Amino acid sequence: MPSDLDSPPSADRILILDFGSQVTQLIARRLRESGVYCEIWPYNADPDRIRAFAPCGIILSGGPASVTDAGAPMAPMEVFEEGVPVLGICYGQMAMCVQLGGTAEGSDQREFGRAVVDVIEPCALFRGVWEKGAQEQVWMSHGDHVTSLPPGFRVVATSEGAPFAAFADDSRRFYGLMFHPEVVHTPHGAQLLRNFTHNVAGCSADWTMAGFRDAQIARIRAQVGEGRVICGLSGGVDSSVAAVLIHEAIGDQLTCIFVDHGLLREGEAEEVVTTFRDRFNIRLVHRDAADMFIDALDGVTDPETKRKTIGRLFIEVFEEEAARLGGADFLAQGTLYPDVIESVSFTGGPSVTIKSHHNVGGLPARMRMQLVEPLRELFKDEVRRLGRELDIPDSIVGRHPFPGPGLAIRIPGNITREKLDLLRRADTIYLDEIRKAGLYDAIWQAFVVLLPVRTVGVMGDGRTYDMACALRAVTSTDGMTADIYPFEMSFLSRVSNRIVNEVRGINRVTYDITSKPPGTIEWE
Repeated sequence: MPSDLDSPPSADRILILDFGSQVTQLIARRLRESGVYCEIWPYNADPDRIRAFAPCGIILSGGPASVTDAGAPMAPMEVFEEGVPVLGICYGQMAMCVQLGGTAEGSDQREFGRAVVDVIEPCALFRGVWEKGAQEQVWMSHGDHVTSLPPGFRVVATSEGAPFAAFADDSRRFYGLMFHPEVVHTPHGAQLLRNFTHNVAGCSADWTMAGFRDAQIARIRAQVGEGRVICGLSGGVDSSVAAVLIHEAIGDQLTCIFVDHGLLREGEAEEVVTTFRDRFNIRLVHRDAADMFIDALDGVTDPETKRKTIGRLFIEVFEEEAARLGGADFLAQGTLYPDVIESVSFTGGPSVTIKSHHNVGGLPARMRMQLVEPLRELFKDEVRRLGRELDIPDSIVGRHPFPGPGLAIRIPGNITREKLDLLRRADTIYLDEIRKAGLYDAIWQAFVVLLPVRTVGVMGDGRTYDMACALRAVTSTDGMTADIYPFEMSFLSRVSNRIVNEVRGINRVTYDITSKPPGTIEWE
């Protein structure tokens, strides 16, 4: 997916060619964290585009294919002829090996999960991180392995299942790793990547939010000129940061439309109006459409139908308000870089996983507006950093991810006003106790689900027949994988007691211990 971005915001940049690994985004995140700008493109990107991008180095990602298959995906040979450093990771290592004259084959001795590599020779990737003779923990995920090296390469690390776990050609600055340095399960992996970007490729750490802010303000002004922009403001992190950034660039040429669908958490609608009208003095249209949405959802139980119903109504209401304003020249969206990546599969074709709430491929013709997407180059954690750079309150910038359909998808089955009220009150208590315990920032996402069951309970001298709810909380360092947060039983007991005592209509609370698999983006 060549990015379709304007000129990259940094002269020093790395290009990541994606062979379809579910953790390719983590490579980009690690590079960005070390101050190096990078983009992810399909493995078969046009060589002329690669040349025009002028990367300081190229990384070949992992992927699900086997180099032993007929028609296995390969990088353009021009990648190895440009005179820039190349790092191959897992499948990328094997593709590089085969393309440059080595061999690889399937093996009965596969490695998945934690493994130990023996460092047998020094190389530029290992400098200051791994010493010759050391044994280091890494994360493997392969069934094939390299069997002979191309001319000019030497083995620098081995493992039980991979005799060529790492190899190097220091003269051409080509390196291959059978393991994944981008995941947290390779403890020193980020330092190995930093060695590649900073020491081998010579990148400077000039990718900063302050610099991005200034560059984006200039780009927005150049794109918009004297035009008018409307922004759909939800109160979430992405749309909030986009709105404030655009307002800094063009002031009153921006009008935000806040469609209140009645599915927000307690007090959020009021906070949005107060923050953006009073604190930032942004022109804001507040449309209370709660009755319309809740009536339309009556009897709808299928989760995807709920999403589509909410999305369709949102667009209808938004377009009504935009028409009342006399239209606009531009529509602002909080599209993030993962949305851009996910909108194209690793083979370069349309992806079946494109997010329906982002018009990554463009707007419907009837809207007659151009898109302004100032966050299109950023990951979620970078958006939060930019928000703090813009002095947006932490109650918004630090807010846990909240899906566009809101509470609707946290009520399995039919949605009613009574259920929404129960869920809001239980959710407010849960988050209140998390904040009181000082745990909010340690948790990636926490919320309550109102379960589609009623249970018999005994409260005092009477029986109840009320709803049950489930608490969920997960931790994550990257948004790609997550584990349950290990609450103490005293905390869960305190929250449960408060919900049962304070929310009439709920008589049972459970805790969801489901972990999040790798490769997905949101918890919902």
